[in-house]
Amino acid sequence: MAKIYYDKDIDMSILEGRTIAVIGYGSQGRAQALNMKDSGLDVVVGVRPNGPSWSKAREDGMEVMPIAEAAEKADIIHMLIPDVAQPTVYQLEIKDRMKPGKTLGFSHGYNFHYKLIDPAEGVDVILIAPKGPGPLLREQYLNGKGVPALVAVGRDYSGKALQTALAMAKAIGAGRAGIIETTFAEETETDLLGEQAVLVGGVMELIKKGFEVLVENGYQPEIAYFEVCNELKLIVDLIYREGITGMLKAVSDTAKYGGLTVGPKIIDEHVKENMRKALEDIKSGIFTEKWTGNPEAYTILNKLMKEMENHQIEIVGKSVRKLMKL
Repeated sequence: MAKIYYDKDIDMSILEGRTIAVIGYGSQGRAQALNMKDSGLDVVVGVRPNGPSWSKAREDGMEVMPIAEAAEKADIIHMLIPDVAQPTVYQLEIKDRMKPGKTLGFSHGYNFHYKLIDPAEGVDVILIAPKGPGPLLREQYLNGKGVPALVAVGRDYSGKALQTALAMAKAIGAGRAGIIETTFAEETETDLLGEQAVLVGGVMELIKKGFEVLVENGYQPEIAYFEVCNELKLIVDLIYREGITGMLKAVSDTAKYGGLTVGPKIIDEHVKENMRKALEDIKSGIFTEKWTGNPEAYTILNKLMKEMENHQIEIVGKSVRKLMKL
């Protein structure tokens, strides 16, 4: 059974007198920095000078400085720039300032788990991973609520790494909803498999294939788009609120019967076996080699993005959303 912490379980005094440098001021960086500051913590933001993030952070009232300066000043360096950029930025601007006794934080375990960032001895390594996008994290915090989060400890030289992670998670508002203790391996591997097999890759390909089958059989593309894409939001919203059984109870009996009898024939054991293979590639590091270890990765990504943009479902969907004011 997962260990879940709430605000009442967490003492934030461990962060008193410690400066936290949030590296990056994108979606997560901005939300986490502002939430921690509003929770009374000493927070600085490290970004490239005079860029858009620098200006935005200053407009928000944050103390802003170059990354190296922020890393030098801080006791806790929290990496919230994109995964691909983290190793280079760490080597050039943070590594030499990562002294024993400091803490290195992440919101995704990718770079530490695959040893792309490997701090010297004496540095605690922690994970605080909100399970929602930055804007939602900020919105919920301002509304007195929170987004659930995961915490993990990669290295615990101080003996207090978990307490630090929990205190930071509480400061961003996650303790209002629930904080689950995990490991770097579990967070990284489940996150990647979820993205690839279900949340991004899986659902995207399911929508495309359903659209293609309908259009190839002579149905209007606009009708196909509504059936396999537009209405998906309604179903996902039901599952989010009520679970899968709650969703089934909310749809028609025809939809229930068709879904429960035909669905397993579409998403069958062959699909499950493909998911197992994807997970094996994630665990072994094969995916990492193909992504961040591959100098051609962005060429491949840009090509695939262009193909997706030119797919008929995207062209039809753009028109439908405009006409229907969606």
